[in-house]
Formats: sequence, structure tokens, C-alpha cells
Amino acid sequence: MTKSALGGIISIAWSRGGLVYSDYRAIDLVRGAESWGETLGENRRTLGLLALAFLLGIAYVAWLASGSADGASSQTPGAADRPTSTTRPSRTPRPSRTPRPSATPKVSPSPTPTPRPFRVGVVAGHWKSDSGAVCPDGLQEVTINLDVASRVVAILQYEGYQAELLPEFSERLEGYQADAFVSIHADSCNIPEASGFKVARVAASVIPEQEDRLVACLIREYGQATGLALHEHSITYDMTVYHAFNEIDPSTPGAIIELGFMAADRDLLTDHAYEVAQGVARGISCFLEGE
Repeated sequence: MTKSALGGIISIAWSRGGLVYSDYRAIDLVRGAESWGETLGENRRTLGLLALAFLLGIAYVAWLASGSADGASSQTPGAADRPTSTTRPSRTPRPSRTPRPSATPKVSPSPTPTPRPFRVGVVAGHWKSDSGAVCPDGLQEVTINLDVASRVVAILQYEGYQAELLPEFSERLEGYQADAFVSIHADSCNIPEASGFKVARVAASVIPEQEDRLVACLIREYGQATGLALHEHSITYDMTVYHAFNEIDPSTPGAIIELGFMAADRDLLTDHAYEVAQGVARGISCFLEGE
């Protein structure tokens, strides 16, 4: 084979080899571009997933923050005040010392009435003897007499007088000596419209001036205390010769009083017995004190 023919063959082969090489190079470039493109696509997907995960993380953190804030605001006062396990318990306060009781103040006793050197005898008419006058509804004179007489004695004793309650008939009345002696009675219901009180002393008095003064004090003080009028014209003979006047010592000033009528003056005698008793007690005190 000639040199020229070999050279032609080589030239042809080179040229074809170059083409082949060129073809392969082009194929490699294409494949490289496709691989780079695939790699770039995968990287973009990875970056996208990372970005999405990052955004989801931020959203989750924000959701947790908003949830904790709402939960804190919705807690009840009791739950908010309840200490957590990490809170240090507060120290129990020491109980305060019980104060010593103050000394009991001394209470001054109420002043006792000044004793008066006067003895007074008060008779409850018909007491321990009989019922006295009796009204149609059963009201008895002795009930009124005893009630008022007991109050008179109590008032006089409170004022310092040596007063004592006496029954209608008693051995003690024989020769009884006192600075004043008063027998308490009430008029009957026989005259429904009759009203007023009466006072009398013994007719044959050995001390008329003293007994008249006792009668005058009783009339004045009892009338003022009760508002009743003196029923002077109905004083009976029995009042002026009352049995006790003849039993007590003649030097003892005595009087008998009819408090009122058990019909017309009933409310006063039964519902206002204290005012009635005050009138009698003031009359006795008026006499003893020389008013």
C-alpha cells in the first residue's frame, strides 16, 4: 500500500474519530447538563422543604406562645394563687400572744338609803281575815288592799323608813307604837258611777292635831298622784270608829284610807297600783318629814 493511500486512510479515520469523539463529547455535555439540572432540581426541592419546615416551626412556636397566653388569662383565681412545686412555701406566721385580761373594774355599790328614825305600820285591809267587798265579777277588795299595801311598805323601806305590813286582825296591834299608822281599804261596787277616795281618823283622838295633819298629807299627796277627787261626804261612821284605832297605842297617829271605788275606779286600782301606792307613801312621808 502506498503512502498516499495509507495517509488517506489515516486521514479518513482521524476525521471520523474526531467526529466520533465530537459526538461522544457532545453526548457527555448533554448528559452532564441533564445531571446538573436534576441535581439543581433536587437541591431546590430540598431547599423548599427546609424553608417549609422552618416556616412550620415558626408557626408552631407562635401557636404555643399564643396558647400559653390564653391559658394564663383563663386560669381561675384559685388555680393562679395555688403555689407550684417550684415555689418556696411561705413561713407560717407565729401566733400573736394572747393579751392579758384587764383588771375587772370595781363597781361602786348603789347607795343605800339613809336610815330614818321612823317606824310605820301599814295594814292591808281584810288580809288574813275575809275577802272584804266583792264585785259581781268576783273582784275582791282584799286583793286590791294587799297589793297596794305591799307596795307602800316596799317604797317606804327603800326610802329608809322602818315600815312593816300588818294584817287586819293581829295581836301585834294591841298597844302598837309607831310614828304613823295607816290602814288601806277600797270601796265596794254597789254604786257603779261613784268615784273618788276618802281619808278619816279616829273620832275620839287624843292627838287630833297630829292626826289631822296625817289626814291632810294623805289627801294632798294621794290626790296629786292619782288624780282622784276627795269623796268627802261619803265618809262612814265605821271609818271613824275603826277597830284598830282602839287597839293601837293612843299616842300613835293613825288614819284609814279608802283608795277608790272598785267599779268606776277599777282601772286605776288594778292596772296602776304602783301610782296608787306612791300616793299613799308620799302622804306618810309628808307627815313624818313635817312637810
